[in-house]
Amino acid sequence: MSATENIQYINYSCYFNVFREGEQFVSHHSLSMIISGEMELNDGKTRRIFRKGDVYFALKNHLLKFTKKPGGDEQFKSLSIRFNDDMLRELSAAENYYPKERPKSAAFIDLSTSKYLLYFMQSLLQYQDLLENRAPELLSLKQKEALLLLFAHDINLKDLLFDLSDPHKINLQAFMEKNFHFNVNLDRFAYLTGRSLATFKRDFEKIFQTSPRNWLQQKRLKEAYYLIKEKQQRPGAVYLELGFEDFSHFSFAFKKEFGLAPSELINT
Repeated sequence: MSATENIQYINYSCYFNVFREGEQFVSHHSLSMIISGEMELNDGKTRRIFRKGDVYFALKNHLLKFTKKPGGDEQFKSLSIRFNDDMLRELSAAENYYPKERPKSAAFIDLSTSKYLLYFMQSLLQYQDLLENRAPELLSLKQKEALLLLFAHDINLKDLLFDLSDPHKINLQAFMEKNFHFNVNLDRFAYLTGRSLATFKRDFEKIFQTSPRNWLQQKRLKEAYYLIKEKQQRPGAVYLELGFEDFSHFSFAFKKEFGLAPSELINT
């Protein structure tokens, strides 16, 4: 692993206020522990809240919403250790273990029942400065130790972690109808449907008769209208759930589309 890589393979998060991830694409496998506060994960089908002492594993090449929340007088704090493809490829070759078929998985796995993984994550707090700054060899060793503990917890995780192939081509229409509310760039959607960006745009326009950006905005606005009008949800919560980056852009687009501000729909 190169010392010049920008990716932080050990990540200590600390937030005083509620924080939502902008990019909702998981690019690396990661093992995480909540130190204080709450972490809400939502993959579009399952929503789960993790609290102090909980451990979970997030799998790469999935869409996943993260919300980090302080608890009472405590800040939100978490610790994560990520795994790069080169290390996984090296370990897979050393064990001569290759998945026989592409496994299916959820976007995240709750590992809070594993006391060994909890003990391991707690031990990393003692090495924070070394792991972040001065000991790349120690970081590599700790990554491998984490993998061994994961495989000891569930041997089937080998199939998930050692599958290093790119996503295969899937039904684009079904995928977009299911995942339009995730705030990711078009190249992420293209990758997850097994296409280059150019092929994704071409296939998309054949199916929907419009551009991806226009369709995404229209789809999100129509869903926002339904949630505010029929479900009486707050506009301030709706825009984040539907993939808009900021409230002002959402309000402007909503009023332009429907002729009234989102707040004017409440109780009408």
